[in-house]
Amino acid sequence: MSTLFEPIQFGDLALKNRVVMAPMTRSRSTDQAVPTAEMIEYYAQRANAGLIVAEGTSPSADGMGYCRTPGIYNAEQIAAWRQVTDAVHAQGGTIVLQLMHCGRVATVHNKPAGSKTVAPSALKAEVELFTDAVGMAATDMPHELSNAEVYEVIEDYRKAALNAREAGFDGVELHGTSGYLPMQFMSENANQRTDEFGGSVENRVRFPLLVLKAMSEAIGSGRVGFRFCPANKFNDISDSQPAETLQALLDGIATLNLAYLHIMRAHTRKIDAFAVARAQFKGGLIINDGFERDTAIEAVDSGAADAVSFARHYIANPNLVERLAQGSPLAEFNRDTLYSAGPVGYTDYPA
Repeated sequence: MSTLFEPIQFGDLALKNRVVMAPMTRSRSTDQAVPTAEMIEYYAQRANAGLIVAEGTSPSADGMGYCRTPGIYNAEQIAAWRQVTDAVHAQGGTIVLQLMHCGRVATVHNKPAGSKTVAPSALKAEVELFTDAVGMAATDMPHELSNAEVYEVIEDYRKAALNAREAGFDGVELHGTSGYLPMQFMSENANQRTDEFGGSVENRVRFPLLVLKAMSEAIGSGRVGFRFCPANKFNDISDSQPAETLQALLDGIATLNLAYLHIMRAHTRKIDAFAVARAQFKGGLIINDGFERDTAIEAVDSGAADAVSFARHYIANPNLVERLAQGSPLAEFNRDTLYSAGPVGYTDYPA
């Protein structure tokens, strides 16, 4: 039997196997960003994973960007998430919450009343977002965060980590890719700042590193992970030196003693992100992007990674660990129901 199916410890996180459920936005929360009963069932069905990384969840009202995505910034959300984590723990699972601040990737049609769309600089993301209210909509012109406001956002993340622990999560993961706020700070086209958070690559990675430090101080670094994808251009991001950005991040997290690094395959052939992370990161290494049973087993058995995360396979295969262990065929997911409301294409896939 492959080591893919053996337990491992990432900091304070105990994994019963090395099959990780990757975070996936599924748009099943209420309009008030509160998790629903369907989400309880969805995550409990998949508690066989060694680690569940729950979907991107906003640390603040300002961080909301998409429709029907959850938050972790008020009491109602915390109480609802507690039902999710209790259900997962009852099945013997381990679950962390991915914290996702959308920054400038947002539209007023998807945001709570009174919230702002914020970014490193007052530059719009040239993308459109789906809304339940008006269909596809352009992103807002963001408010440029002052230096003091940047530190307020960092505090929002710290509080969100504490809220996640109150909600029963075993830890948190910082979403540092896909064009959201941390990557906006790292991006040359989204960040035109001239203070300590702009200009050099060392300055541009300062924000995510300070967020990770704040969350680690709040709940312990052994319960904090970081997800990153070098050269990811999603949501209007540009980085002409992705190798240097990755190196600056690795240098910065070297002393934080994070539980794990969740690294995605680089969106450029010039960087072997898996090899670089394996050589330089001393904590648990989770790799992601297009893995199948054989390639996942090879990656873990060879020592190239400590665990492999799966996204699309976990949508249609709630008992994915058992299917992988037995070499059983995997079901295919229905792309049309990825973000639709209701249980269809969500909790109705058979084990």
